[in-house]
Amino acid sequence: MLDVTGVAEGITVKLRLRPRARSCTCPSQKSFDLLRILYVKLSRLALAVALLPPAIQAETRDHAQYALTLPALVISSGRQAEPRKQAVAATTVFTREAIERLQARDVMELLRRVPGIQTGNSSGVPSYFVRGSSTAQTLVLVDGQRIASASSGIARLDYLSVDNIERIEVVRGPRSSLYGADAIGGVIQIFTRRGKAGLAPEVRIAAGSDHTIERRVGLSGGDQKTTFHLGASLDESAGFDRTRDDQGADRDHDGARTRALALNLQHELNDDWQAGFSLNDQRGDSEYDDAYEFAPSEPHDQFRVSSFSSYLEGQVNQDWNSRVELGRSYDRNKALSATSAWNTGRLETTRHSAAWINRLELNEHHNLTLGGEWYEDRVDSTTTLAEDRRSNRAVFIQHTYKTQQLSTELGLRHDENQLYGSSNSWNGALIIPTERSQTWVLSYGEGFRAPTFSDLYYPGAGNPNLQAETSKAYELQWRAELGDNQLEVAIYRNDITNLIAWNSTTNQPENIKQARINGFELSVSRDLLGWQSALSLNFLDPRDRDNGHTLARRARRTVNLDIDRQFAQVQLGASWRAVSRRYDDAANTSELSGYGLLDLRASWQSNAAWRWDVKLNNLLDRDYWQGNYQRPTGPNWNDPSREYAYQEEGRSLLFALTWTPDL
Repeated sequence: MLDVTGVAEGITVKLRLRPRARSCTCPSQKSFDLLRILYVKLSRLALAVALLPPAIQAETRDHAQYALTLPALVISSGRQAEPRKQAVAATTVFTREAIERLQARDVMELLRRVPGIQTGNSSGVPSYFVRGSSTAQTLVLVDGQRIASASSGIARLDYLSVDNIERIEVVRGPRSSLYGADAIGGVIQIFTRRGKAGLAPEVRIAAGSDHTIERRVGLSGGDQKTTFHLGASLDESAGFDRTRDDQGADRDHDGARTRALALNLQHELNDDWQAGFSLNDQRGDSEYDDAYEFAPSEPHDQFRVSSFSSYLEGQVNQDWNSRVELGRSYDRNKALSATSAWNTGRLETTRHSAAWINRLELNEHHNLTLGGEWYEDRVDSTTTLAEDRRSNRAVFIQHTYKTQQLSTELGLRHDENQLYGSSNSWNGALIIPTERSQTWVLSYGEGFRAPTFSDLYYPGAGNPNLQAETSKAYELQWRAELGDNQLEVAIYRNDITNLIAWNSTTNQPENIKQARINGFELSVSRDLLGWQSALSLNFLDPRDRDNGHTLARRARRTVNLDIDRQFAQVQLGASWRAVSRRYDDAANTSELSGYGLLDLRASWQSNAAWRWDVKLNNLLDRDYWQGNYQRPTGPNWNDPSREYAYQEEGRSLLFALTWTPDL
């Protein structure tokens, strides 16, 4: 028997080939077994092409580790394992191999490469816009657990250690029918490192510009039944001056120190049942510039972002797979030495969650996913809020129909929020494969998001009259595999009602009655003269339909290009990114200029145990800005002449050495 297993998010990917029992008279029993366990219904020919060759290769490798390295297999789009080319939502995958090849220093650096995603950073707080949606409108999961702060709605992806990440899936388009609130723009799913049979230690140390030092140790091990991975890291940097002015404490550099710990354990109870848990914890200190002129303080935040998830999954019978999940996430921020009353104090949010997911194989063509989910958010703060707790209960069902000629998907989720009552989210899709490995996907999806605790209740800056956001999205995709080339094109429209946006005049969030986002994405990957290349283009038109203004901080055009090539033990690569101008405010009176950046990288595998990396970011030392601010100095509080910009890092260099001995 050949058994290939991979665990991620709420899904176990398992390929099991058993000898056919002599008493079985059904000629397609073997195919049905494969279909049942993989949760997809494909023809024998498609299944052989998509999955059997990797399974054969995996026979001599570690099963769980190899399954998670398959870029052609995705989990987040349908909340079940399926071939990427058959997933309804457009999905980008970064495997561990891709993360190391690109030498990404954080998650945000990877997201910039995804078609339709723009990133920013204002006063040290990251932002990510998936297809023009706001940061809080994108659901972020770590091993299936929500990690965004229940107060701000932002997941601090800049705090996550990329060394402890096995895989990232980025789903573009609404998935609220499966995941509930916050998935208006899409879903970012992060999987922590998995173990493999044997014993495999890893040590990495890096040093570079801004007095940056990165240290990491990791250990993977296990046997055929149990695997584990344990990793720890410590990153320190003196940082750079984000405002580059000489007023008060703003003249200093803004450094950071992050400690991270990750643990993952998987155990196969028997041939049909398995269990596991993962722990991911980041904590440290980050500095930022105070907005007050001549402030004597040097403000900084002490932070902690952690998540815990566990599961039990198995086959109840031949056609029924069931999974139970329990999780907890924690976000803590304590502001120190700040002069502004808004930036002081402690803010903690805790989320507990539980889910029960069932997958039923009705017959050869019909598949049903149904389940229930519950989570509760709690806020503990030195600033008293009018409400500090709320819960959400939900049930969902999704039907899929698959044949060689076409496939369909239809889903519905019903949420009961303690504060906002009930909400229904629908989705539907039609998938039509054509000749020459081409596929058309026509889809519709709804989404919603409830305001955060800070949106509603923060003293002096909250708005208790806010309404929940709702959305309706329409999309047409074309995917093609032309020889070694992969081409994907998407045209989409997202209509958002009651979009929550900050009003700088009233200094509180307000609802935009109607917002409309039109977009076009194109991505191409191919081998060009021996160079592995990936190009993505994005055109965006995000509008406030009440006044015609462009939504703040969304660029209309972005371009990303990556090229890499292997020369024996040496690998060379380069990345180019261009972003057009965008407005920094809702009134479109403050404009941020466009920019283009060029990065270079190289790796040398001197022997089986030692790898040397070097990366040069922003080779041309371009100045670029991600947000403006005004100094609130008495009568000059709103004086436009006092405007400054938050600047990003110039040219930087990082050397790294990784040791992976063979024990």
